[in-house]
Amino acid sequence: MIDVRTVPDVPSETDRLFAQRDPLVLAGSRCTACGTVTFPIQPDCPRCTERTMAPIDLPPVGTLWTWTVQTFAPRPPFVTPANGFEPFCLGYVDLGDVVIETRIDAQLGEFSTGDAMHLVPWTWDGPDGTELAGYAFAPSKKVHA
Repeated sequence: MIDVRTVPDVPSETDRLFAQRDPLVLAGSRCTACGTVTFPIQPDCPRCTERTMAPIDLPPVGTLWTWTVQTFAPRPPFVTPANGFEPFCLGYVDLGDVVIETRIDAQLGEFSTGDAMHLVPWTWDGPDGTELAGYAFAPSKKVHA
């Protein structure tokens, strides 16, 4: 595995995830040689191995392909809240050219496989107590309700 911090033309972790923060846009990359799309941004194509990846904005809407419930606390750097770990939903959202893993900002029963999903900001507390910014997808009916 390549440590992206040692590759000079790979942006920071935040820049690898987000093309812009307001409104939130996920940053992907597309190979100019074979058309493969990746998320997050990476310098080399996983299909043809060429260093021909160009940055692209990923669509903010997609379709929930599948999902599960995370019933145990993730490993560090995740920090278990003072009031204890609460299970949460994770899923794969199909954005057309790429399927991404994401937290689902909804409770069980508020979504199902095949639902339209919409990108939303997501924050949590980091190991040092600072708020970290991320992303999630929520059912479009919840976002627009």
